[in-house]
Amino acid sequence: MGKSTNFSGQPLFNQLIKFIDKGDVKRIAKKHKAERYVKKFSTYNHMVVMLFVVFEGYHSIREAILGLLANSHKLSHLGLSYLVRRSTFSEANLRRSSEVFGEIYMSVYRQHAPDLADSRLSDADMRRLYVMDSSTISLFKDILKGVGRNPKEGRKKGGIKAHTIIKASENVPCLVRYSEAAKHDHTFLKEVLNLAPGSIITFDKGYVDYAQYQAFTNKSIWYVTRLKDNAVYEARKEYDIPDDADSGVLKDEEIVLSYGDKKKEKHIARRIAYWDSENGRLFEFITNNFDLSAEKIALIYKKRWQIELLFKQLKQNFPLKYFLGDNENAIETQIWSAMLANLLITLVKCKVKHKWAFSNLVSVVRQQLMNYINIYRFLEDPEGSWRALIKENKLNYQNSLFPDKQGAYF
Repeated sequence: MGKSTNFSGQPLFNQLIKFIDKGDVKRIAKKHKAERYVKKFSTYNHMVVMLFVVFEGYHSIREAILGLLANSHKLSHLGLSYLVRRSTFSEANLRRSSEVFGEIYMSVYRQHAPDLADSRLSDADMRRLYVMDSSTISLFKDILKGVGRNPKEGRKKGGIKAHTIIKASENVPCLVRYSEAAKHDHTFLKEVLNLAPGSIITFDKGYVDYAQYQAFTNKSIWYVTRLKDNAVYEARKEYDIPDDADSGVLKDEEIVLSYGDKKKEKHIARRIAYWDSENGRLFEFITNNFDLSAEKIALIYKKRWQIELLFKQLKQNFPLKYFLGDNENAIETQIWSAMLANLLITLVKCKVKHKWAFSNLVSVVRQQLMNYINIYRFLEDPEGSWRALIKENKLNYQNSLFPDKQGAYF
């Protein structure tokens, strides 16, 4: 390869995992005692193999081991000194806590968070905005209780629900919790109380819990959500709509929501009726923020769609349909690995000036994962890299006795 800048001395995969601090992985493994009774297959090795599985899109442990075997001469670049056996890999997915992989994800996220921020968001309100939602992953076995009634015929599938919070300026999960699919979303609202005062969070009406809404108000955390269709409330005061307000704002008022034992507890909220002319729909928003304009409240809720696009991105590019284990720990480990893979490619996308669709980036990584290609140079100018390679080949053969035969070697 000589001095060529089109190739790298390391596989593309190694360039991706350089975002992960080995010291942090060792610290996290020590904290969770993840290396207890482990001879060779360390936490770092386990993480690398799981990422290999996710990037390559393997459906079974057997496929993963065969893929590693095919690249055995390159594994030393990844820090793998030996090839793991199927039984050892399976046992590690069962015994090594998935919390280890969750903390590795959060470690990488915290270290590189400044690179993820979208500099185009100049609005201070958008910079402190968080979006919360959940996504359910169906399982073939009833490992975790699925949502809905039991079918009359056949067996009911299990399901795992990923409760996720993202910063609107980053578009990657900053907090994730897992539960069985049958568990109600509102139980996750307690996690939001850890946000800094002044933060804004938006979520859909599936998270209705007036007691938690009041807890947000007590901690100066502002929420924006939709009012349930069957909600009962008392209208107190109606606010004037400014002349320069968006024509979609129909009503802006203060309401009281009752909750608790015999409905004695009260939560004061703001209700905004907004007509979306583009989609021909009426939205009823509620919030505990009385300072922002009605249009801004509507815009904040519209940002909630961002997390839906993230779930779509994850499911399209890292399909979680086949799992390497039939137990809860193995399933959560694989989901964390998919989220870590998503984060690594997002970091690459942030560092490259050339505009790439995320799915195209994943395709390039998947095809070239174990090739010695300089990912950043290639992504900045794919055609330029090819022209430079042709030029290098011509220079190599300019003093050849058979310059017209150079094509025979390629």
